[in-house]
Amino acid sequence: MSTRRILSVWFPRLGAERLLRRDPPSGDAPFAVVRETGQMQVISSVSEAAQAAGVHAGQPLRDAHAMCGTLVTRLQNPQAEGAFLRSLTRWAGRFSPWIAAEEPDALLLDISGCAHLFGGEAALVEEMISAAAGLGLTARCGLADTVGAAWALARFAGVKAGSTRSGDAIDQEARATRSRAAKRRHWERGGAAPALTMKGAANLPCIAAPGKAYTALSPLPVAALRLSPEVVADLGRVGLHTVGNLLGQPRAPLARRYGKELILRLDQAVGSAAEPVSPAAPAPRFATRLTFPEPIGLLADVEAALDLLLTRLCHMLEAKARGARRVRLEAWRVDHTMQWVEAGLARPADRPDRIRPLLAHRLDEIDAGFGIEMLRLEAIHTEATNTRHATGHMTAHLETASMAKARHEQSSAVEDLIGRIGGRLGMEALTRRHPVETHIPEKTSKVMAAAWSDPAEHWPAAPTPRPLLLWSPEPVHAPDAPHPASRFRWRGRTHDLAEARGPERVSPEWWLDDPDWRSGVRDYWQVVTQGGERLWLFYAHGGTKSAGWFCHGRFA
Repeated sequence: MSTRRILSVWFPRLGAERLLRRDPPSGDAPFAVVRETGQMQVISSVSEAAQAAGVHAGQPLRDAHAMCGTLVTRLQNPQAEGAFLRSLTRWAGRFSPWIAAEEPDALLLDISGCAHLFGGEAALVEEMISAAAGLGLTARCGLADTVGAAWALARFAGVKAGSTRSGDAIDQEARATRSRAAKRRHWERGGAAPALTMKGAANLPCIAAPGKAYTALSPLPVAALRLSPEVVADLGRVGLHTVGNLLGQPRAPLARRYGKELILRLDQAVGSAAEPVSPAAPAPRFATRLTFPEPIGLLADVEAALDLLLTRLCHMLEAKARGARRVRLEAWRVDHTMQWVEAGLARPADRPDRIRPLLAHRLDEIDAGFGIEMLRLEAIHTEATNTRHATGHMTAHLETASMAKARHEQSSAVEDLIGRIGGRLGMEALTRRHPVETHIPEKTSKVMAAAWSDPAEHWPAAPTPRPLLLWSPEPVHAPDAPHPASRFRWRGRTHDLAEARGPERVSPEWWLDDPDWRSGVRDYWQVVTQGGERLWLFYAHGGTKSAGWFCHGRFA
């Protein structure tokens, strides 16, 4: 039985080198990526030039600028870095089919039975580092029988463990001396290894022979066991600086003093505890293409090809119980360029008759040029669908199923209409209102995108009639009294009161500080003027603002 072999590939400058590949600064200026930590900005990744200037990850940005005045920085985008790491899993597929992304900057490969294809394990590691360098990435590798040992070798191979001074001795020194000691020995207390140890990664002892994980791990610092910085610091205070110091100690006292995490990491590193490599399943792709023996350019030919592609795509979606929410049609031309059109759907669909109209009215946007040699149709965004089946042997059951099917078809027609209009105006331009459970008049509804929301079926009835037209409260010039005056002035006009109904008292939401409700409790009145206008006035009793009359809306 062959021994399992795990390769850990660490990209120590992933964040910086990802941005350098896309937009390198002028010259060879030092470059760093900065992340926000609430109170300050901290360096998260550095380039080789910045590292040579003394800048390192975890360093405050102000200190980095003081050390390197020409440092160029960019803000970190964790989501983009995660997507880039996932793309590297596809690149690493040339070395092994069993790959897992290890956030935030490493890959794990199970290369059992793969090394001979590259001339041995050492040749495979060298090829991995060389291939990463061709992409503009710095890589360090660790190869061993276990995940823990491979992780340790990738990051700490060739790093010597140093002594850690006790906290009491440091506390007795001057403040400036303690600061220099902290910066000088941060790696010895469990932090990142010194930056200069990254050079010459290919020559480091990063490969542990089969069955030799114990020997390979022994000289490494205890931080190589993936322990928390607090545990690493505690171990250093009692003189346990290397993994070999721990492997020779009784397990029970270690567990009592440092917890089960230390014992688990030790067992995982030497292979006593299982730690499988669990690669993420690739996301299903729904795409089909049609290659033509001769280039086409007529709209009728494109429409006929689209019908064939839609039939294939919908069969693929139906087999996986998925529905397309966004589809893209790509037209590859003979001059090696590509034109495309996209269409969004209000609801997931797996039927050609629901998708075709959305693409058909945009086919004239495709410029065939000298001819189209291939069409490709892809569902770039899909969702799960609920398949409906009519069941029952009795007439009543069949009638009920038929009525449900008719309601579903009617709903689909509305959704198709939303999809067609959204294809021309944009899905975000179509909205609908939904009720909100609140007693505040202007907050009784919220606007939602029609394509991503269901119609509101039941609107709660208001205790008193509400106007159809609301606006921000406008001041009304009237006597400061809680009852409507016989004459008031609003919008530069004088109005005489004919009828008033009320009041309806509405209190502000005490748990929110709404600037519009700082005038306190309101008494709403339905007012009819001599000129026939029906207004919605309220008297604010005063809170942090003065009391007075305001107009909030108009009835139809």
